[in-house]
Amino acid sequence: MARGAHKVHPTGFRLGINKSWKSRWYADKTTYADKFLNDKKLRGSIEKNLKHAGVASVVIKRSISKVIIEIHVARPGVVIGKGGSAIGDLKKSLEKIAGQEVEPKIFEVRNPESVAKLVAENIAFQCERRINPKVAGEKAVQAAMENRDVKGITVWIGGRIRGAEMARVEKISKGVVPRHTLRNDIDYAFTEAQVPGAGKHGIKVWINKGEKHGYDID
Repeated sequence: MARGAHKVHPTGFRLGINKSWKSRWYADKTTYADKFLNDKKLRGSIEKNLKHAGVASVVIKRSISKVIIEIHVARPGVVIGKGGSAIGDLKKSLEKIAGQEVEPKIFEVRNPESVAKLVAENIAFQCERRINPKVAGEKAVQAAMENRDVKGITVWIGGRIRGAEMARVEKISKGVVPRHTLRNDIDYAFTEAQVPGAGKHGIKVWINKGEKHGYDID
């Protein structure tokens, strides 16, 4: 009997090979679920409150005494604020969720055009402002390929493109994106855009950053 294709998440597929975990802590079976859900709440709060800062990734590390949260953003000035006021407010709000001391660490993303999550969110932002999805996707692809670390990029935009009756998928690709070659560092992201008059659009982005052996576990 023929079997259907199995979809594999590009990041999960490479965990332990050239991708590391976004939550780095140990818990026994009695506390694991609570910490897992707490991580989810922390990430949700960060994504919501720092939406305009361009959050690329959030890494959560836990010790007995505190939670260290590494936040990688395109615009660190938005997070820190004038005189550090904004980062202080962020720390307080995260400590309410965590129930213990939180140490936020902010890192600047140098090349946002090569980060799949930021590329997908930028395309979604343009689609919601009625920019032609294909044009938005092509501009994103062109900008990404100007970065020498990017070997290839693929963008899929699905939905009722430009208000069409039938949904379809716009596929824009340049360079090489080998999705099943584990030694290739594939950055993947998915997001959605609520487009006026055209409903919800789904945006997927794959960026190939070449071969990578091992991963960082700082």
